[in-house]
Amino acid sequence: MKSNAEAPSVNSGSMADIAFLLLIFFLVTTTISQEEGLTLKLPPEPEQLQSQKMHDRNVFKILINSQNQFLIEGEAASNLTGLNERLKAFILNRGHDPNLSDTPEKAIISIKTSRGTDYKFFIAVLDEAKGAYYDIYAQNVGLTSSQYRQLDSSKPSENAQYQKGKEGIPMNISIAEPEKVGS
Repeated sequence: MKSNAEAPSVNSGSMADIAFLLLIFFLVTTTISQEEGLTLKLPPEPEQLQSQKMHDRNVFKILINSQNQFLIEGEAASNLTGLNERLKAFILNRGHDPNLSDTPEKAIISIKTSRGTDYKFFIAVLDEAKGAYYDIYAQNVGLTSSQYRQLDSSKPSENAQYQKGKEGIPMNISIAEPEKVGS
């Protein structure tokens, strides 16, 4: 015996509406993590640049080749040991040693890489250079480097300390355009 009863079916008319609502829900509630990058001040537009004469003694040169080897002031180095102290001596020389910078204002740390240089080696050198400046700034206000970096510039008293530490000593770090590998 055959039955004339219809086969049960599920109404799928609102299935698209439900899927759309779920999609919106997950898009709104999902947080997208943002990775932090390097905080660097980009140079001005080429037409705004003013040509300035620099003496070689005011430029501390650090080169990193494509094999991640360092050339610091013309001397090969296998690691960055002692670089922080050398940079501080260079910046704070104030014309005493004729091989180092004239003044902190004129002192420039130049970092140049090859295109094949690993980022971690570039970042390590950049950290050393910035670390030397932060050590100097902290010393100027009687703090440790980590205490100085934790100053909150939105608080007037801490902002005053922060600015006093930097007074007369700009962070002059030049990142030169990389050279091509094998040229």
